[in-house]
Amino acid sequence: MRDLLRDWVERIRGIFVRYRQKAASLPFARYIYEKKSGIAVKLAAYFLGFSAIMLALLWIFQIAFLNQFYRTIKLSRIKNVARTISNSIEDEDFETTLTALVMDSDIAVKVINVGTGAYVSYAYENNSSAVTRLTAAEIFEIYSMAKEKGEYVRYYSERLTADSYGGSGNAQGGRQEEEHANESMIYSSLVKTKSGNEILIMVDSMILPVTSTVDTLKIQLIFVSGIMFAAALLFAFVFSRRVSKPIEGINESAKILATGDYSANFSAEGFKEIRELSETLSYAAAELSKVDRLRSELIANMSHDIRTPLTLISSYGEMMRDIPGENSPENVQVIIDEARHLTELVNDMLDISKLQAGVWKLEREQFSLTSAIRSIIERYSKFTQQQGFKILFEPDCEVYVTADEMRISQVIYNLINNALNYTGSDKTVTVRQIAAGGVVRIEVSDTGEGIEEEQLPLIWDRYYKVDKEHKRARVGSGIGLSIVKGILELHGARYGVTSAKSEGTTFYFELKVI
Repeated sequence: MRDLLRDWVERIRGIFVRYRQKAASLPFARYIYEKKSGIAVKLAAYFLGFSAIMLALLWIFQIAFLNQFYRTIKLSRIKNVARTISNSIEDEDFETTLTALVMDSDIAVKVINVGTGAYVSYAYENNSSAVTRLTAAEIFEIYSMAKEKGEYVRYYSERLTADSYGGSGNAQGGRQEEEHANESMIYSSLVKTKSGNEILIMVDSMILPVTSTVDTLKIQLIFVSGIMFAAALLFAFVFSRRVSKPIEGINESAKILATGDYSANFSAEGFKEIRELSETLSYAAAELSKVDRLRSELIANMSHDIRTPLTLISSYGEMMRDIPGENSPENVQVIIDEARHLTELVNDMLDISKLQAGVWKLEREQFSLTSAIRSIIERYSKFTQQQGFKILFEPDCEVYVTADEMRISQVIYNLINNALNYTGSDKTVTVRQIAAGGVVRIEVSDTGEGIEEEQLPLIWDRYYKVDKEHKRARVGSGIGLSIVKGILELHGARYGVTSAKSEGTTFYFELKVI
């Protein structure tokens, strides 16, 4: 027997493998196989699987368990009737209630007052019910079972042959149903009156055969299942395409973006999440484009800033080596200044990296901001004398703040350097200190050409320069404003810039005073 079963299993498996291979060779099957990990196929498969489960449940509950549900509902209804009779058994209008129950529920009821050794019965029943055909022996058997179990259910076929059983709340197991035979269900329970009498209540209801109903439902379900499956297939295809098409478009655009083409179009319609993803990727593409532009500017600016001092150092060194009498203090000073310029450039790049990494920590202390600005301006005295610049300081009073003195000094240095780079032909830079309302405002102004309004938000970006041409040697590294922004944000200080074309530019920041 086991060998025979194994042989049949192998035969079925072989048939399945052959048909699977044939199906896999079809163009549509190859397409599905190639796209099996795609979102469209998976969504369609999930939806079709869900539809198949719903149809299977419909078949199970409408066909397989219909008869069981029908009997359970019938039993529940006659139990409720018996409960109503039990509650009204001693009412004066009991006969009226009993009549109404029988007429409304299409049932038969027999109520027996069980006395000592005899049955005194009064009943309301119809002649077509099984309860009217009960013999005294059967009634006694029902009474005994109801007394033992508390309640009892008995089934009768049209031929009055039945297998019965009892038990609280159980009305299904142990029963043999004769095919094409009408059945009756008799539910019995015992009630004790206030006078101590036992009342046996028997409620009878016909159980109609459901075979014809099941056959009708099968035919209906075949058509319904076909229509629902076709509709589910169509809906799954349309829905999966609607979800997957914009995602596939975004994926293709992302591949274009990965090649460095920042003009990739991420516009997509569909669900809210897909639109938000499209907007996010469009924003990312714009930011990457800006980063790429800044990187190009960094290469151009930094290569110039590094090349100039290196060229000067190399030229002056070779001149001092090859030409007698050129080994002068002035030439040595040029080499020292350019080396210092390179050092400042490297330090600024390190500062930018630290700010970006968030590892810069402030050392806050109380100090005189007014004295710090004076000291910084004094250090520019030699430079201003040589180059013909003027740096004016206009304090309104002596101001003390709590901040990192070295970093705030770095901010002032960078703002002054920037003003020196871009001031006008008068070569004048003005530093103002204005204290009011517990806040000190530091302004650094030049008299240059000014900055166009649309460029103002960009000047704080790393390596961004409004003036792309290097008209004269710069005092700083060209990335000072990014450092200024980072230091002031670490202090929680308010800062900004105002500018007008041909009227100069003013940078400012504010700190709380002590």
